[in-house]
Amino acid sequence: MNLGAFMNPEFPIFSTTLCYLERDDAYLMLHRIKKQDDYNHDKWIGVGGKFERFESPEDCLLREVKEETGLTLKRFRARGLLTFIWGNMTEFIHLYTADEWTGEMVQGDACREGVLEWVPKDKAAELPIWEGDKIFFRLLNEERPYFSLKLVYEGDTLTQAVLDGKRIV
Repeated sequence: MNLGAFMNPEFPIFSTTLCYLERDDAYLMLHRIKKQDDYNHDKWIGVGGKFERFESPEDCLLREVKEETGLTLKRFRARGLLTFIWGNMTEFIHLYTADEWTGEMVQGDACREGVLEWVPKDKAAELPIWEGDKIFFRLLNEERPYFSLKLVYEGDTLTQAVLDGKRIV
């Protein structure tokens, strides 16, 4: 069986989840400062990560949120699919928000990815984030139904954004 580009190491394609927990008009965000070879290094993002073998998006979401925060999601919602193109890499990011969970959030150095912090929603865009994140934060704030957003980067520069098949950048 020839799987073509899906197995071509020159053009890696992989799937991840990204979740923004919501509380008191704030997002739980992760300041990625612990891994030096991380393309998200020093950026603020939600929590989540790469799919493991045989996982569904929801399996990955629940596992990654638990691993990174110590919290067990009880209510979450799929909000969109982000296609993140950076160099020769394509990442399909399943975007979620969550507003109900149980457990105690990890504190300090307990998070292996970086530092967790509750950030007021209206301040999130002021942090060092990917430029395209500002677009999907707006869509989340507008309560837009499930959307598809393609974001193409050259280095840290957003060169193209396509929302539901229509170019917007």
